[in-house]
Amino acid sequence: MDRATGRHGSSARGGAVSPPVTSEDGTSFLIARDSEGGLSLYVLGSADSFTGTSTAGGKACPLTPENARELATRFDWLTPKRLPPDRVSFGFGDRLGLATPGHIRALGQRAFFPVLAQQSVRENARTGRSFADVLADVVFAVFRESYSGGFGADADHLKVADDALEAAKLGYTFFTCDPGDFVTPVEGMSEAEVLRHFEALGDRQQLKKRYANRSFGVGDSAVLHFSEGELCRAAVKYGSAIDHAVQMYGEIREILGADFDYEVSVDETEHPTSPLEHLFIALELHHREVDFVSLAPRFVGAMEKGVEWRGDLETFSLQLDRHASIARAVGGYRLSLHSGSDKYSLYPLIAEATDGQCHIKTAGTSYLAALAVIARCAPALFREIAKLSLATFEENSATYHLSADPSRIPSIESLDDDRLRALVDAHDSRQVLHVAYGTILASPLGDQLRAALVEHEDVHYAELAEHLGRHLDALEVDDSG
Repeated sequence: MDRATGRHGSSARGGAVSPPVTSEDGTSFLIARDSEGGLSLYVLGSADSFTGTSTAGGKACPLTPENARELATRFDWLTPKRLPPDRVSFGFGDRLGLATPGHIRALGQRAFFPVLAQQSVRENARTGRSFADVLADVVFAVFRESYSGGFGADADHLKVADDALEAAKLGYTFFTCDPGDFVTPVEGMSEAEVLRHFEALGDRQQLKKRYANRSFGVGDSAVLHFSEGELCRAAVKYGSAIDHAVQMYGEIREILGADFDYEVSVDETEHPTSPLEHLFIALELHHREVDFVSLAPRFVGAMEKGVEWRGDLETFSLQLDRHASIARAVGGYRLSLHSGSDKYSLYPLIAEATDGQCHIKTAGTSYLAALAVIARCAPALFREIAKLSLATFEENSATYHLSADPSRIPSIESLDDDRLRALVDAHDSRQVLHVAYGTILASPLGDQLRAALVEHEDVHYAELAEHLGRHLDALEVDDSG
């Protein structure tokens, strides 16, 4: 069936929010609200395998991970898929579990492949969710929107293999290894220190044979050369990280065989990944038989959360072209941009440089879109969220690279209601609001926030469709598919 982007949802209490869909055995399924506004899956027919309350002709079933998995066995389009090789992929992180209908509507008829279930262990810990919860929320939203265009599920920024294996057993298709804890910052080392670390590597002789004083063509007659010193620095900086990525890949493969997508992300590091370091990582992963589909380097400039990129655009463009050339020359993977929210100046450059072989990840921008709705529809609640976000900023910002200065934010109490929305867009307040999501969702304000978004869900979905649609438009992908 064609995907439907019409609004099935309603803020009204009671009534169906999705059209009924019938499986091969004649059982019908639909999602509807009860008289108090809660959502249930109604199974009309063979419902023995679903958990719920018996009704005339079937069951009313809660939207649990177990029922989501059972529903996905009835309809293949509810099962996560791997990235198609010929489409730009775009990750729609959702920290609230309410944004997927808006994300689907943002897609419209655009030719992107959406990764609709995308959450990290860190995000799950802060939101009180699990990989199972994230995927279930997406499955029910995809069913609700009658979206059959295919979607991916990314267990993001994985630090340990056990978390990857948990997601693999749940049906995730995309695994992002984050070996950043194993990256050694050589930038502060002397040449003698780097050499001492290199001489301690068990595979240093093999590395010398593969790279020392060798040149590698990376397209358009461009050549990258490894001097012995540059090899030592690349191997010391990324050697342990590559070891970790290889190990995690092997453990996932033991469960799933070769049928999964694997990304290696070294973006959350202090110093940029040079083109030569990128080449070293990619060649070593291939040498060690890691079939990765995406690599996220640490790009130059300020890649901060939820705001536009800052830096010298010409320098970024030159570096990007080199990274893209390396990806084409080595082959088999796309470049990935993390912290991709609101980086509008970069999207056209990335789409052009990679010929569409790129993957963009967003997450916090959807939470901020939700807050924009709250500022408009529930200003008193927004004021409380903003005040708590400010009060906890020092704690919340500890794990992020930010440039926000809370002292530049006007007094919340002094602002009229019609000026609150501007706080979601202004640089300083936007970052303060962004990093507080865990604090807000763990407080009583979290339930109030979710309830307000359900009450105003049409406004919420429209805000998401417009905001994420702007991201997709800026990537300038041919809509012809």
